[in-house]
Amino acid sequence: MTDLKALLALAHEALDLARPHLLERPTEVSAKTERDMVTDIDFAVESELRGFLRDRAPHVGFLSEEEGGVEEDAEFVWALDPVDGTANMVHSLPLVAVSLGLVQRGAQVLGAIDLPFLGHRYGAVTGQGACSRSGPIGERQNRDLAEAIVSIGDYAVGPDSVQRNRGRIRLTAALADRVQRVRMFGSAAIDLVWVAEGKLDACVMLSNKPWDTAAGVAIAREAGATVLDIDGTPHTSSSRATIAAAPGISDELLELIQTALVGSVEAA
Repeated sequence: MTDLKALLALAHEALDLARPHLLERPTEVSAKTERDMVTDIDFAVESELRGFLRDRAPHVGFLSEEEGGVEEDAEFVWALDPVDGTANMVHSLPLVAVSLGLVQRGAQVLGAIDLPFLGHRYGAVTGQGACSRSGPIGERQNRDLAEAIVSIGDYAVGPDSVQRNRGRIRLTAALADRVQRVRMFGSAAIDLVWVAEGKLDACVMLSNKPWDTAAGVAIAREAGATVLDIDGTPHTSSSRATIAAAPGISDELLELIQTALVGSVEAA
């Protein structure tokens, strides 16, 4: 039997270890793909947290952005993004997060996210609600898409980015015509926790990498947000896209997204 509350406390310990690394300036920046990068801080956080979590919870598998790795027979798997918003960090933008989620057979059951430059921390366990340091959080109960602030995920970089961005640009234009404001913050974790605490009404990411989204999905869902794949099914770690929204606008938003992406690679 796995005690999720104990694992959430352990996740927060791990974030405490990560925070000092992120408050330093990166000294080494390397290219991963065209216009994408990784730093020495990404590797340092990943290495320290992998070792810490392996020592304290050896039965839990581990999946992370830079070095991957997952035990195929593990029921529970940590999903870590050591620096969510690496480009932001390199350019001294404070929208950076450490994102640590726990996935059970594809379901996001726990999330812990730290925003070191903003001084914010979030956590959630399935069935027990979501909290920040100041107490319980909940999504903004908006029912009017025209009053919504919606964030979108980064445009694609690397191979095939021109083709992949055609749908993203159409979606941006469709949102701009219907919602109050469109924003792009460059961090999936921040997008999701800001939906969770009502700073945003929705976020739309046409991708889903478990290390990016597992923690934020768990937190947003526990805060009352609707979290879906692009076909409208409940979000899991194998979903193709990540859409989180206040329940009152989720159906209308999903219809807008699907219409904007007709014929695009994301809708295939």
